Amino acid sequence: MATANRTVDRQMDRPPAFVRLVDPLVRRLLRSGMPMGSNALITVRGRRSGIPRAAGVALVEIGERRWVISAYGETHWVRNLRQAGEATLRVRGREEQVRSGELTPAEAEAFFRDELLPYVRALPLPLRLVSRMFVGEIQRDPRAAAWRRPVFELERGGGDSVGRDVLQASPARRAHDPVLDDRETADG
Repeated sequence: MATANRTVDRQMDRPPAFVRLVDPLVRRLLRSGMPMGSNALITVRGRRSGIPRAAGVALVEIGERRWVISAYGETHWVRNLRQAGEATLRVRGREEQVRSGELTPAEAEAFFRDELLPYVRALPLPLRLVSRMFVGEIQRDPRAAAWRRPVFELERGGGDSVGRDVLQASPARRAHDPVLDDRETADG
């Protein structure tokens, strides 16, 4: 876990009303395999109910490495993934099991500054303009954004037989176990 304060002292963040309104449609489109930019569908087991939960997430792929960023802070899928340590990721119609490790705020700041921002600057102009809606805060203040926007690095693999040592290299990282569903509930 990145820091006890990040999860214990923070209230749950909620995506804007518009996002909550269109989210069921976006999840269905992602599940069907429709390409939607850098969005993917992550399936995470609910931390209290154990029921699979689905969420559309921002997926960043640079080289062979992949990360998911919480555009809206401390949400249900973030807490579920933090607890579970693994998930099913669906990208362009293909599904795979992934393990996750949460970056500490210091690691997230470095990721924003050294990986994400150069990646966004290299995008074609139309994509760069659209991405401004989501990375504006990160561009202005990567340090503050790192505290407000949890980031998880994903690795292929998963399941009970896979060891979690690699993703727990930093004491701030915890294993996560993801699953999906079409509804948002109290435990995500």
